[in-house]
Amino acid sequence: MKRKLGALEKLEADHAALRFKIKRDPQSYRPDFEQQYQQYQTLHDIFIADPSTTNSGLVALKDLIEFVSHVADLYPDITSQFPQDLIDILLKHHQVLEYDLRDKIVGSLALLKNKDVINSSTLLNTFFPILISTPSKSLRQLLFTRILSDLRSSNAKATNHRLNKTVQTAFFNLLESDKTSPKGIWAVKLTRECWKRQIWTDARAVEVMRVAALSDNEKTITGGVRFFLGADKEREDAAEESDDDNDVDMAKLRHQAGINKKSKKKARELKNAAATVKKKEKKKNAPPLLNFSALHLLHDPQGFAETLFSKHVQNTKNKFSLESRLLVLQLVSRLVGLHKLTILPLYSYFLKYLTPRQASVTSFLAYLAQATHDYVPPDVLEPLVQKIANEFVSEASASEVAAAGLNAIREICVRQPLAMNETLLQDLVMYRKSKDKGTMMAAKGLLSLYREVGADLLKKRDRGKDATMGIRAGAIQERRYGEEAIGEIEGIELLEKWKEEERRKKLEAAGLDPDADNGDVELDDDEEDWKKWDVESDGDSDDSGGWINVESDGEDIQISDSEDEKEKSQRPAKKAKLSSTTPAPGPAADAQDSSKTASTSLEPETKSISKLLTTTILTPADLKQLQTLRATNAITNTLPSHKRAQLLAARHADDPLTAETIELAARLGRKSSKQDKIDMAKADRETTHHQSTTAKRKEKKEAEGKSTTNKEKERKKNFLMTLGKAKGKNKRSLGDVKRTLLGHVERRKRGGKRGNRGN
Repeated sequence: MKRKLGALEKLEADHAALRFKIKRDPQSYRPDFEQQYQQYQTLHDIFIADPSTTNSGLVALKDLIEFVSHVADLYPDITSQFPQDLIDILLKHHQVLEYDLRDKIVGSLALLKNKDVINSSTLLNTFFPILISTPSKSLRQLLFTRILSDLRSSNAKATNHRLNKTVQTAFFNLLESDKTSPKGIWAVKLTRECWKRQIWTDARAVEVMRVAALSDNEKTITGGVRFFLGADKEREDAAEESDDDNDVDMAKLRHQAGINKKSKKKARELKNAAATVKKKEKKKNAPPLLNFSALHLLHDPQGFAETLFSKHVQNTKNKFSLESRLLVLQLVSRLVGLHKLTILPLYSYFLKYLTPRQASVTSFLAYLAQATHDYVPPDVLEPLVQKIANEFVSEASASEVAAAGLNAIREICVRQPLAMNETLLQDLVMYRKSKDKGTMMAAKGLLSLYREVGADLLKKRDRGKDATMGIRAGAIQERRYGEEAIGEIEGIELLEKWKEEERRKKLEAAGLDPDADNGDVELDDDEEDWKKWDVESDGDSDDSGGWINVESDGEDIQISDSEDEKEKSQRPAKKAKLSSTTPAPGPAADAQDSSKTASTSLEPETKSISKLLTTTILTPADLKQLQTLRATNAITNTLPSHKRAQLLAARHADDPLTAETIELAARLGRKSSKQDKIDMAKADRETTHHQSTTAKRKEKKEAEGKSTTNKEKERKKNFLMTLGKAKGKNKRSLGDVKRTLLGHVERRKRGGKRGNRGN
């Protein structure tokens, strides 16, 4: 045995040495290669006669296949048949091949592709049929890795559209040819990995997964559905991990290079690290890739959602598990909510599952809320909200059940406030006085929502200050089904208010009354606003001599440089309107004014905003100030005290809704059980040891190389070292204590023990 092993090792060494010589001078060693190739052909013919043999000739054949594949590109005339021989062996005899020889053939074909002896299409057309038919788990894993690696390398420098279209067509045909076969799961796995690694980011990959989600095999269906639900998150996580893996601390490497022994290896490592950092900075400064979500790349979301619902959810003939059915239902509800689709049978389907005894009922509640949007008719949602209230929210229900029901109703009403009626809302709001914290918080959330979107449904004592004033002023009006807000520039009212304040400041600085009629007074024009506007000249800019005077068609268009002209044009209409409604000055008039000011303030404000949009050209300074005001307003909106019902509704537009969101309110009032505490302790023990906040902060400071304070150092000092000092302090007189304290004050004034001698 030892002699045979030695002979094989000698053969491998000889082939390695000959391969090295051939690569340096192919023509000189051509006869030697021809001799080795003839030997390969002899062993190949013997193997074809009996592929299931396990004699010692297989070892020599395997070694010769590796040798020829490394230098086949140097002798294309001799090895023209070699790739086809390997392909035939693998396609016809992969089930009976000895696994070392089989893996060697797969690796040799991948090597031939890298040397451009065969193309990617030939390689993938060889590997993919074996992948979906072989019973060997190890071979499937090997082929899966090779196919994925080849697709990644082929799309590394530029997108290979021809190859991608060929492979995607093969996947599509596999899924369409036999919808009941489990073979389509490999097309799903490969497409999902390509999407995760950003090899494929187009609509054709999404179309492949759409066909997979509509097949008849349960594994293929769940694979396609999971792609639409989680592939985008996987892609983002993979991109973040790849960015984190390339982090290089250049300061640390330079410090080590300056201290450690100088060597070429250290210099080379430093150079490579600098190149990595430079490449990463270049990638960071590059424009971001516009990777669209898979749900947005669907060609026909309405037809896809209807087919999914009718085929996999509503159909009682298929025997899918509850988990698979819930997955499909989650995708359907996500599509309905995201694209605002209309599938009315979906809501009647939910009706029979809205009961606390139903398994995974919180998932049904979350998916119902996720499928709700502005265009769902309120009369379709009212029976569902009523049933949730009857089944979940009652005095006899458990606190977790009531909290989950109230939270689900609130999530539905966030998306369609018209689904609630006045009687039911007043009944549900009363649960804000519940002793259970979760139920109380859920009811308060519902109350806060309707103070913003439907205060007229609440009783006067429940509306709150802002809603009461809004109803009295007419700012809060009854909402109608299908009503959309008027489109306008975001934050334009902030700019209008700011301009009014600036005008008042200028008038006060000029010694004029801001509230008086100052129509004849002209303020300084903001010429600097237009000077800051640097317009790049194009080809026709030289011909344009300047501004062109255009005759007005009855409407005066003004530029916002002159605030007085704008005020002059707006003032007569406003004055005429107020003069017809304002009574004579006096106490009675003041009382009448106070009741009418709020009701009349809304209309002039709206008209002034529309006039600013339609009759004023905003300067670059105005646009910059508008951007600043938007940022300030966004920061204000994030404060806890600010009402954010509209922002909350916008947040739910694209984000998925899960069962954890429905159960969140119930968890607030529930104390952790003993088992929960044990699980939490085990989780901490598995990941990282438990630390206090102070210990974590201290560990972070030590990792950053920061020193500790004097107080922290005193805590670490040995007790016996401080004992004498403590005894001496106790024996001091009052005069000594006074002198010590005055010394501390003096030392602080002069900047420490050494003092600020430079000052």
